[in-house]
Amino acid sequence: MQINIKRSGGEPAYIQIYNEIRKKIITGAFIHASKLPSKRELARDCLVSVITVEHAYRLLCDEGYCEMRPRSGCYVKYCSDDFFTVSASDNEKSKICFPTAELNDAISFSPVASMLRKVILDYGEMILMKSPNNGCQLLRDAICRYLARCRNITVSPEQIIIGSGAEYLYGICIQMLGRDKTIALESPSYDKICSVYNANGAECDLLEMDNEGIRIDELNRTKAKILHVTPFNSFPSHITASANRRKAYLDWAYKKNAVIIEDDYDSEFELNGKAPQTLFSQTNKDNVIYLNTFSKTIAPSLRAGYMVLPEKLLSLYEKTVSFYSCTVPMLEQYFLAEWIDSGEFERTINRARNTSGSNI
Repeated sequence: MQINIKRSGGEPAYIQIYNEIRKKIITGAFIHASKLPSKRELARDCLVSVITVEHAYRLLCDEGYCEMRPRSGCYVKYCSDDFFTVSASDNEKSKICFPTAELNDAISFSPVASMLRKVILDYGEMILMKSPNNGCQLLRDAICRYLARCRNITVSPEQIIIGSGAEYLYGICIQMLGRDKTIALESPSYDKICSVYNANGAECDLLEMDNEGIRIDELNRTKAKILHVTPFNSFPSHITASANRRKAYLDWAYKKNAVIIEDDYDSEFELNGKAPQTLFSQTNKDNVIYLNTFSKTIAPSLRAGYMVLPEKLLSLYEKTVSFYSCTVPMLEQYFLAEWIDSGEFERTINRARNTSGSNI
């Protein structure tokens, strides 16, 4: 979980952590009965001592937002239903009784099988129903909460589109933005990106990179109005764009009135265990589409991903490609919603970071 601690200004670090977590609880990023990150994990991410985090957690417990459970951790006690009108997704969820090929190295098969059995028992015949075109409400709600907790991305569920992996979502993007467009890509980049765009009638302009990302002169040269980038650990070069170069991407898009497609593959495991700040979260210009999948963080056989549309593009999406049916089965969508909301998704990522040690 990302909390930017201000070292100047006089406010103690534990108060800053308390205020940020309380805000995330009240806004629904952490839901009732969900588990907060362990004190050790949060201390590592915030670069503070475990005692500092413990002070913040005690304050949250004293004020009734959380409760400590012996040998288990800190859990959210605050329930928004006590104060606000129940949303449609909450009504859907209240009908059910909820307890809270190759897998990722940090995942064993047993918890996955257990969660799948739980989903089948809890949801019953609901897993046989047709999904809404943009994905089921429970999964889109869970992704919104995860993004708010861990990626500093605050969006509404209406901005989340579920699809069967990145390649499918590439096709949705170009059909929405226009098949007659030229798309600028990193060179080198993942071969299938260009293949998908070419198959949909678009042209690709390959932009040379240096060790900080796409070169500035290449950005200035291209006539493209769409830029597809993998800012973190780009494949196959494994280059992570510098902060200055990521800002240059955003400046380019603003000046050219262009759109950036941010392919956020693999970034959860980058930069010393802290997921870096996304382009989507750095701009308020409504010109970045954010893409991510669960293939690396859970299993490659799980053909499920999502994209986050800026509000400005929602009407264009509805007009052009909203008729497509969702390509992810409801069983997988309910499994992902449970996996995220139970905290298992974040625990899996933390285990992978800890296993990688100094290589991350």
